[in-house]
Amino acid sequence: MIRKIFIFLLLIVTAAAAQTETDRELAGQLDDFIQNIHGDWPVPGFAVALVKNDDILLLKGYGVLKTGTETPVNGNTLFAIASNTKAFTAAALAMLVDEGKLDWDDRVIDYLPYFRMYNEYVTQDFRIRDLLSHRSGLKTYSGDLVWYGTNYSAAEVVRRARFLKPAGPFRSRYGYSNIMFIAAGEVVAAVSGKPWDQFVRERIFEPLKMKRTVTTTRALSGMENVAAPHRQWKGETIALEWYNWDNTIAAGGIISSVKDMSNWLRLQLNRGAWEDSLRIFSEKSSHTMWTPHISYTISEKSEKRMPSMHFRGYGLGWRLNDYKGSMVCSHGGGYDGMYSGVMLVPDKKLGIVVLTNAMTSLQNVIINQTLDLFLGGDMTDWNGYYLKRSRKSDRKKKERLEKRYAARVDDTEPSLPLEEFAGIYGGDLYGNVEVKWEDGRLEMTMLPNPDMAGTLEHWHFNTFKVKWKKTMSWFEEGWVQFVTNSRNEVVELKFDVPNDDFWFDEPEFKKIEN
Repeated sequence: MIRKIFIFLLLIVTAAAAQTETDRELAGQLDDFIQNIHGDWPVPGFAVALVKNDDILLLKGYGVLKTGTETPVNGNTLFAIASNTKAFTAAALAMLVDEGKLDWDDRVIDYLPYFRMYNEYVTQDFRIRDLLSHRSGLKTYSGDLVWYGTNYSAAEVVRRARFLKPAGPFRSRYGYSNIMFIAAGEVVAAVSGKPWDQFVRERIFEPLKMKRTVTTTRALSGMENVAAPHRQWKGETIALEWYNWDNTIAAGGIISSVKDMSNWLRLQLNRGAWEDSLRIFSEKSSHTMWTPHISYTISEKSEKRMPSMHFRGYGLGWRLNDYKGSMVCSHGGGYDGMYSGVMLVPDKKLGIVVLTNAMTSLQNVIINQTLDLFLGGDMTDWNGYYLKRSRKSDRKKKERLEKRYAARVDDTEPSLPLEEFAGIYGGDLYGNVEVKWEDGRLEMTMLPNPDMAGTLEHWHFNTFKVKWKKTMSWFEEGWVQFVTNSRNEVVELKFDVPNDDFWFDEPEFKKIEN
């Protein structure tokens, strides 16, 4: 009997060793793949951490911290993880649920009395889990202009959510909402008695030994090994300044390294358990966070691209789908000049994080290649697919601008002297925009965010093109139209800023002062 047990254990150990060796070979193939495709993407630098069965198989930097320099990226380099922060906020609330301090189905208004939505029913019935699952009824990115670069506090951003209009019925459709996660961070503070950043630092970063991870760009001053953000600008890759996101930290404010994030992957794959028998959140909460709370349709194109995928949805802070017979938990992150990606396959104990200092799809290529390598089966040319999609997106953006230029009417004049367009324009959602007549030209400033400022150059009729004073990450061109009444008096200002992230047409800007 003892001999049989010994042989059985030996077979288990041998099989585990063989699997580990196979995993390391696959990690080496992934490393080779990454090095081969790096040159296809305008990404100065990025870092990757790959975890399997609680072991780190790959922890490596590629490229440089900043274009035009030679300082290399490594596993400790800091990048913005942006919306991958959302899983930390969900985990923070899960910890409070585990402690019996709140319930997933508690009403938000019971913790944030100032919380209001577009109607009274939604306000009164909005639950904690609704904050984390993008089913508020708002359209994707609704209200993001309110927090972006503004001087509003997180609480003030949440207060202004009442002025957002729904795109569909409550809980019936998916609409990605940063503002709801900002509200979730305020719930963490209200329940725990500590600001979100302090709670997450003490309860997650410190026990997980995430020593370099911070929650504000202000902490980067004096720190070394920090990547610079980049964007494409007129065919070139240019470096940008770090942009402060303090009022949206619970939705996207964490700045970390792949070394630190590898510990976060291990925690998630162990369903909340950590070293030395420490439990950060319960296994029950892990299952709750990885259960779809809202589903969305798999398109015909997606079905052809991934025939083994049968569902897509969003849990609490995580995107969920199946692929090649396994559930995949993932999320992306987009910050000014930096994109990131995290992917977990719980039943394979597999996880990867990719942090980049540019705004491309490179992280998606690496993550999907990892899935194919480790799950087996047919290999897809993900690099070719995302390069093709990126070029198509660039063409669409170019065509969108070309249509605007083609629609310009030559030889027109404004209906009023230029100085008559000066004044204060505003509304409940965003606040005020100031237009000044200075030195023979019109100057426009969005007062909550002074970076959103520019000179107005006449385009046609009462429309003016905005010549932005600061290079922004998410858009380049912009126009404003002055609306007049039947007496040819200016009564409103409307924006047209082509981009895919911030809806300038959401707020109203009525003229309130000359």
